[in-house]
Parts: sequence; C-alpha cells; structure tokens
Amino acid sequence: MKKQVDKVNRNSSAASDMADEVFESIHAIMHLYRSRQYRTLRDGLHDLTHMETKALGYFARHPGATQSDLVAHTGRDKAQLARLIKGLRDKGFLEASTDAADRRSVRLQVTAAGQEVFRHLRLQGRHLSNVAVRNLSEEERSALLAMLQKVRTNLEDEAE
Repeated sequence: MKKQVDKVNRNSSAASDMADEVFESIHAIMHLYRSRQYRTLRDGLHDLTHMETKALGYFARHPGATQSDLVAHTGRDKAQLARLIKGLRDKGFLEASTDAADRRSVRLQVTAAGQEVFRHLRLQGRHLSNVAVRNLSEEERSALLAMLQKVRTNLEDEAE
C-alpha cells in the first residue's frame, strides 16, 4: 500500500512540474515575442517604451477615452499614467480635447503620427506571429489554439 501512495505522490509531482514547464514556456515565448516587437520601436525613430505602446494601442482602439479609463483598464498608478500620457502628447502621438458634457474630463485621441506608429506596431506583431508559427501546419495551429483556449478557460473558471 505504501508503494502506491509514493507512486501517486511522484506522479502528482511530475504533473505539477510539467504544468510549471508549460507556463515557463508560454512566458518565455511571450517575452521573446514582446522584446522583438518593441525592439523595432525602441531602436527606431520613436523610442517608445512598452507601456507607451500599450497606452497608444488602448487609445487607438478606444478613441475619446480618458486617462481614468486607461487607469481602470490597466490597474496602473494614476500618476504614472499621467506622466506617460504627457510624454505621448509631447511626442505628438496623442491629442486631448475637453469633454463637452464634463469640462473637467479630457478625452484623448491618437494623432495621425500616433496612428502610423500603431499601424507599424500591428504590422510588426503580425510578422512576428507568422514567423512564430511558420513551421506549424494548419492542423497544428488549430490544435495549439484550442489547447490554449482550454488553459485560458480553466484559469477564468478558477477565478470565479
């Protein structure tokens, strides 16, 4: 009976180790993807940080959003995001307008220059995505996507 218990514990440990390896691999892949993606902007003409590109992307997808909307979306510190937004405005990537209904509220839009940077970021992301899966068949891509969706669902279910 003791041997069965030891074997169960060992198998459980091996499964746990494998789960850790899966997430270490996912983390390493995302880190590599992001570092390659943002290197082009950092080394390019715009010298944008990771958070600046995330904020720019947020306002590109949510025109007219406010700094408070970004704070709620990211959970980041309001003062940190205020400095970040000021930097994007100073670089000419964001412009602000006062909300007609609430003069205290400032709505932010991406400028034409900001749209061009965001477009470049999306193109670079699409290129890297294609490079990452280039040796996978359509069936493998579909299977990988389905497995990752199951992992996501498991985590979302656990949170509830």
